[in-house]
Amino acid sequence: MDDPWLGYRRETPGAESVAHFNNAGAALMPRPVIDAVKAHIDLEARCGGYEAAHLRADAIAEVYRHGAALIGARPENIALTANATDSYARALSAIAFERGDVIIASWSEYASNQIQLVSLARRFGVEIVQAPKREDGAGADLQALEALIAKRRPKLVASVHINTSSGFIEDVAGIGAVCRRHDVHYLVDACQSAGQMPIDVEAIGCDFLSATSRKFVRGPRGAGMLYVSDRALDAGLEPLFIDLRGAMLMNEREYAPAPTAKRFEDWEFSYAALLGFGAAAKYALEIGLDRIEARLRDLNNAIRARIAGQNRWRAIDRGDPVAPIIPICAEGLDGPATQRAMAAAGVNVSLLPAEWAPMDRGLAEAGWALRVSPHYYNNAADIDRLFQALEEAARG
Repeated sequence: MDDPWLGYRRETPGAESVAHFNNAGAALMPRPVIDAVKAHIDLEARCGGYEAAHLRADAIAEVYRHGAALIGARPENIALTANATDSYARALSAIAFERGDVIIASWSEYASNQIQLVSLARRFGVEIVQAPKREDGAGADLQALEALIAKRRPKLVASVHINTSSGFIEDVAGIGAVCRRHDVHYLVDACQSAGQMPIDVEAIGCDFLSATSRKFVRGPRGAGMLYVSDRALDAGLEPLFIDLRGAMLMNEREYAPAPTAKRFEDWEFSYAALLGFGAAAKYALEIGLDRIEARLRDLNNAIRARIAGQNRWRAIDRGDPVAPIIPICAEGLDGPATQRAMAAAGVNVSLLPAEWAPMDRGLAEAGWALRVSPHYYNNAADIDRLFQALEEAARG
């Protein structure tokens, strides 16, 4: 029987030359995405940037629809941005923090997110409190979190759907339910979950959710999105630095923000990147997020089973459930040199230095890890190539 995923592999030009296991960094783009980006660049070259955006207005509107469908939202609640970090920053800037305010943040915050939170603490005197963890150290202890929220009355709770250094899948809906009971704003980083599994923002109960194009959605770099709930819009939340895309200047001292999530957008876009993101979202939806999730579960299990049989290499994450983001290390090896050796063998993996996730105890103890993150276009030959390269790297 033919491999049902072979067609998607054939539509991935990069899969012909490399075994790409860096999808948690930036996935290989499929042909429809590449074509969408190139076509718009060509159109801009022929007629001008503003004119090209005008001509593709209908296609641009579709980007909102496809992006919204990835996370179970309505297009009116989607803002298009430059990347997930940009989305996260816009959400943070919408909340009027004051000295003494509390933010409860996940132990697994992405480094860029944590830097932004620390910046708020430095500038405004906000206190950053780590969410209490379960006994296994992997996810949030919901009962303890509820007690902490009741005691500290935070202005924001921030969580990560899938940890970027370990693949742990957080119970973001459970956290959302706690936040709703206590009327606390809730921000979710979904940069590693969007495109690899179904997401329902209504079930999560978040006010904001940030996502990117370049990872499991398989879009180009330079595009992302921010979900903004009706609750947040009705409360008048808006980014601190709002521009004429997000608001209308009424007179020299007054402006009116857009009624939708577009108030979180800037005037200037890379429309080629955004159209590529829309094409990637459409591509994922046509395959089916349930199918993608099942395929990734199989690849995750297959790779983790082979790692468990290795003498030198070991996975350093913990907790259950875990997504196909697998951090591995081997004692006595140099991280950067090992990644370079893997690349020379035609295998792409990401290097995780400990400073990228200082709150991840497993990574901190190991000092570094290679992050192996497959996608549905990877096949058995890619996995064999991965483990051959790992064995050769371990031998030095």
